[in-house]
Amino acid sequence: MMSYINRKVDIFLSEWKSNPERKPLIVKGARQVGKTESIKKFSYENYKNVIYINFVEEPKYKTITSDGFKTDDIITNISRIDPSKSFIENQTVIIFDELQDFPEISTALKFFNIDNRYDVICSGSMLGINYKRIESNSVGYKTDYVMQSLDFEEFLQAKGYDDLFINDLLEQMVTLKSLNDTLFSVCNSLFLDFCILGGMPAVVREYIDKGTFEGSLGIQKQLLADYTEDIRKYAEGLDQTRILNVFNQIPPQLAKDNKKFQISKVTPGARFKEYRGCVEWLGDAGIINICYCLNFPELPLKGNYTESKYKIYFADNGLLVAMLDDEAQEDLRTNRNLGVYKGALYENLVGEAFVKSGYGLYYYKREDSTLESDFFIRTANNLIPIEVKAKSGKSKSLRTLLDSEKYKDIRYGIKLTGGNIGYSDNVYTFPHFCAFLLKRYLQHI
Repeated sequence: MMSYINRKVDIFLSEWKSNPERKPLIVKGARQVGKTESIKKFSYENYKNVIYINFVEEPKYKTITSDGFKTDDIITNISRIDPSKSFIENQTVIIFDELQDFPEISTALKFFNIDNRYDVICSGSMLGINYKRIESNSVGYKTDYVMQSLDFEEFLQAKGYDDLFINDLLEQMVTLKSLNDTLFSVCNSLFLDFCILGGMPAVVREYIDKGTFEGSLGIQKQLLADYTEDIRKYAEGLDQTRILNVFNQIPPQLAKDNKKFQISKVTPGARFKEYRGCVEWLGDAGIINICYCLNFPELPLKGNYTESKYKIYFADNGLLVAMLDDEAQEDLRTNRNLGVYKGALYENLVGEAFVKSGYGLYYYKREDSTLESDFFIRTANNLIPIEVKAKSGKSKSLRTLLDSEKYKDIRYGIKLTGGNIGYSDNVYTFPHFCAFLLKRYLQHI
């Protein structure tokens, strides 16, 4: 049996079960991020009785609501389909998997919640697509959890590095102490591996079991094929070809200096209003992260951006890597050289780290000058510009944002580079691999 990779959802599931007021749980996220594996492991370890129903593999269970949505009606119908499934009160969890294929079951969550004899966990990919329907059927009677592919912290833990290692890294950020050569080299090497692999559990597991990148590209390519198939299957009422065109245009557009996504480059004569739904669809499906351009760098961030100006990143860096050309693949996997895609890959990774930390993505580019900032994050009172550089170097835009009287919410900036920890003139510098710790760092200071 393949080894299980510990995930942050494991802690969430334990806390959910220990809450006496717990409601039915919906775990949503893109396909293949490990939802079913984590839910099943938790369930078999914590319940005497587990009922697992997968609406894609066993569509016959879509009839269980034919007599209504009350708990007894559903349980009776499940037992009729499979008499071996028994229901022990207060000791049973019912898992409804691939919820996107039967969102109607969400109406039953209200009755399961009121009834309170059985725990229910639902899961599915592409749930963002059907979520308005699910939300209206079960609002107030469920708990939501968004699961993503492994972040760098989970990747480190999968490689055997414990909380002590991660806390030590955070402590050195807080004290602005340069990392010694050994620690810097180890983190940098692991981060480069993570950059090439991404965080899909199947890819990471293969790499850990073999100790090399052998086989990783094949798994990534299969994931890409699965995503393409999902677009064809679930993109109802939208032009699937347009969605695929946007999807395939992300790598070449990210490779350019101006990373703003240009609909006009997707196909000749393409217009924003024709493609807007396509970009939102990919975002709802958990396949991409959308980074919106701020109207002006000031708080608050919500409502202060232009919907038609954005950059698109992949939600998992491994998907971006798998879409690069064969020469780039060879260079990456054989020589660990990021080549011309270096800037795009680092920016994608930082955007991914921020989203997995719970941040929304925003950038700024002034139309009439070269002033720009790759990302912004905020604390209670401060807006913090983030600049991502492949190497160390001067940051003219960051300096302007800090020195000008115009930007009153900006007091200091952060630069993520290939160099070590440092501080100078209100700019904090951290290596790229520290991006996953920035939220905790800001809470500390």
